Amino acid sequence: MNTIDLNLPVAQVVEAHPEILELLIELGFKPLANPLMRQTLGRKVSIRQGAKLQGFDLQRICQTLEYNGYQVIGGNDER
Repeated sequence: MNTIDLNLPVAQVVEAHPEILELLIELGFKPLANPLMRQTLGRKVSIRQGAKLQGFDLQRICQTLEYNGYQVIGGNDER
């Protein structure tokens, strides 16, 4: 199933959906291009937390993921 939970660690999401890595990098999560960053920081930080840290619009991330065929969980509730 193509469900993405924004509250799960990034590394867990990428492990379950390897194809999403390039999409996340295009959305601005540039550190994910580095495998070491994915394995260290990615194991602790969720997509939601990363978006907040980087100042990204979470709604835009949700819309992009949905446009690419993913069902997004955790995108509409308050931080």
